[in-house]
Amino acid sequence: MSLDDYSERILAPCINNLAGAIAADIMSGVDGGVCNLVSNTDSNGNIISPILTTFLNAGATLDINSAPTGRRKIVQDPFTQARTVGSLSGLLNPITDISRQYTTGTMQQAVGFEWMMDQTVLKHTTGTFTAGTVNGAGQTGLTLTVNAITGTLALGDIITIANVNAVNRITKQTTGQARQFVVTAAAAGSATSLSIYPAIVPPVGGVQVQYQTVDSSPANGAAITLATPASSVFRKNIAFTPEAITMATADLVLPQQGIVEGARESFDNISMRMITDYTVGTDQLITRLDVLYGYLYVRPEWAVAIADAI
Repeated sequence: MSLDDYSERILAPCINNLAGAIAADIMSGVDGGVCNLVSNTDSNGNIISPILTTFLNAGATLDINSAPTGRRKIVQDPFTQARTVGSLSGLLNPITDISRQYTTGTMQQAVGFEWMMDQTVLKHTTGTFTAGTVNGAGQTGLTLTVNAITGTLALGDIITIANVNAVNRITKQTTGQARQFVVTAAAAGSATSLSIYPAIVPPVGGVQVQYQTVDSSPANGAAITLATPASSVFRKNIAFTPEAITMATADLVLPQQGIVEGARESFDNISMRMITDYTVGTDQLITRLDVLYGYLYVRPEWAVAIADAI
């Protein structure tokens, strides 16, 4: 009739599940707006596990997009973390960091990032897209008109357009690398319109403009290419700077009467409420935990998806 260690045995697992549900929701935004992707591939173009250069390229991508330095983070799937610790342990020099990696089995700090692990990292399945071309020159904005595509595009797929390169966000000069766009709404086979991010913002009359994202608008008939193999399945680990994503919580109402007990606390700016009440019909004490939250990818370009094979 009694329960020992209630906090450890009951509350802690419940809070972990609640936190995991919130994390999974926020992580879903990686498919909804993160337009940068780096990957390591084999000779056939298939995605394989990331290596040191892959993570360095993620940092370079953040640099090109003018992301702040100093507090950059990488969140990895447990299996990606296991592979990374094993592959990079012999390349890192600081004895203290190597020791912590060995004793904890986790990455610590390396190549400009603080490393973390989370089980909610997305597993992405690329659409069946095999071919598509732009329909109409001079297009701008978040919608791209195309000739009927062959195959499908999934939410979160990354595409490039022939001869449309990214620009340095400060100098507006071309990086010489294809601008990546994320598909923000799934497109069925034969679709003639694609929703993308970032918006296509080219120079006007050869003159640089504010918020410019590309060195030129797509030409009519320009080929569209998937950044990952069609129908491929891979983990979307994420490298980001904290300013890329915002999460906010609000204090929920805490009843003063009609409950057995209740509490509301804030930890790391996350407000959580716990209420326990008696249900006479089933002779139970019911406890519920709630967090009222919202999130927004404020600057998705300050995040990079790091692909890893399943």
